Amino acid sequence: MKPDEQAEKLNRVIQSANPAVYEMLSKRGKAIFFPKLGILSQSAEAAGKEINATIGIALEDDATPMRLPCVERNITLPPASAFTYAPSSGRADIRALWKEMLARKNPSLAGKPTSLPIVTQALTHGLSVCGYLFCDRGDRLIVPDLYWENYDLLFGNACGCRLNRFTTFVKKRFNLAGLRKKMLAGRPGKKILCLNFPNNPAGYTPTGDEAGNIASICLEAAEAGHRVVVLVDDSYFGLVFEAGVLQESIFTMLCGLHPNLLAVKIDGPTKEDYVWGFRVGFLTFGVRGGTPELYEALEAKAGGAIRGSISNCSNLSQSLLVKAWSSPDYEREKRLKFETLKARYMKVKAILAAHPEYREHFEPLPFNSGYFMCIRMKKADPESLRQKLLAEYSTGVILLSGVIRIAFSATPMDKLEKLFDNLYCAAKGLA
Repeated sequence: MKPDEQAEKLNRVIQSANPAVYEMLSKRGKAIFFPKLGILSQSAEAAGKEINATIGIALEDDATPMRLPCVERNITLPPASAFTYAPSSGRADIRALWKEMLARKNPSLAGKPTSLPIVTQALTHGLSVCGYLFCDRGDRLIVPDLYWENYDLLFGNACGCRLNRFTTFVKKRFNLAGLRKKMLAGRPGKKILCLNFPNNPAGYTPTGDEAGNIASICLEAAEAGHRVVVLVDDSYFGLVFEAGVLQESIFTMLCGLHPNLLAVKIDGPTKEDYVWGFRVGFLTFGVRGGTPELYEALEAKAGGAIRGSISNCSNLSQSLLVKAWSSPDYEREKRLKFETLKARYMKVKAILAAHPEYREHFEPLPFNSGYFMCIRMKKADPESLRQKLLAEYSTGVILLSGVIRIAFSATPMDKLEKLFDNLYCAAKGLA
């Protein structure tokens, strides 16, 4: 089927601005567009008219959104901020605010043009939109072997991608050689890399030097003629607990490196602002020499993918966040929650240091940030350990990729010592 002329127009803009970015798009990415004609454009033309019988919502006789009083009683926001649809790409105010906040949290972005963030239904949906735009069946997605298991569904099942794994750690350092081997393999073509720092499940963020080397490897691949898409999964951005660890997003190092390298930042307030159920995320594009026209075309394609799947994201959640970010208490309250998580992290480090006997049965993987840390069993079968913890110690942990993941983020401070003692006793019993 021939692509719609609106898609072809976007493709011409992208090809003219950066042919490499056009080649990065999947077949679906090349075919998608945000409909500027039809229902949406006709509704926009009717805005402000005395009679507007275009939009597909119900209104009261006073032209406010129709709503049930039993619902409205629980909402203090104005009805228009809660009950109506948001645009497919997100509310204009939250998109502008998030871009400002990105610049404040990542000072190294100064002077590097990026797109206006697109609102997604949290980060899972943002990753899914990236799959739609960039992943064809049979493509390979380069990832460390410690990765969030939902990547299998998002990129494997949904897009037909194969996950091309490399060992995450070598000698307790991020495996730069393994990454480089994957990024430079084969003839020049499309390379898709997903970086997730702080990492889920490992709870690891690279040092500044490691991050610089990761960026250099991506640049080397781009200079070798590969068209490189780097998906920066910043789900746990900002939760860094050690000095010397990268404080900004690695997106800042990547987005202005080379015309052959497109960085896509997938982030949001889910973990940053402790609003897991709000389901609000953002997509931001960055490439060297990116023009407003190129970014607007990519935004339109992302908006089309959203329009064609979920239509739009929650207006209520976006409105609540905009209001929260304007609160004089926002920064102080956020810092208090960060300190709570950091204290738990420091407690875990202290427990491990105080119990050298644990090393007979398990060892921690490198961790310095995020929600999690992982241990690798030395003697006991990890699934047997997990079952024994459930049955005999009333303790739940996660097993994935052959390691045990522990969410200290969800464990009260006074339960942490017992948690690790239970792990040790159960492992000792099995051994």
